[in-house]
Amino acid sequence: MVRDDIIEYSLDGHHSEEHGQKIRKKIWKVTALLSIVTIIEVAIGWVLPREAAGGLESWGWFGVEVIYMVLTVLKAAYIILVFMHLGDERKALRRMILWPYILFILYLVFILVTEAYHVGDAWMNLH
Repeated sequence: MVRDDIIEYSLDGHHSEEHGQKIRKKIWKVTALLSIVTIIEVAIGWVLPREAAGGLESWGWFGVEVIYMVLTVLKAAYIILVFMHLGDERKALRRMILWPYILFILYLVFILVTEAYHVGDAWMNLH
């Protein structure tokens, strides 16, 4: 049975096999990079669960949380660059779009984490 849903790059007038190889290489690169960052995030959550982190004082655990959040924000920025084709734009436009969002997200995360620590301390003082 012959499949008609497979695109053969050499048959298209504006695509060559080299172009198809370049696209496939980029897809594998994106997949590998996002997989590696996700594996690192899962490893952080698996190796350092909150209860087993007794050796880490509160600021040490805060550092682990910050590393996890930065990795997540970087992964989101990379997804925006690749899948929304922002990476094809000029460097100034990329920065103008990404930096305010990244800074705003990090600010919100900072507020959430610091407030969570204060609420946790307040709950501990009640009991």
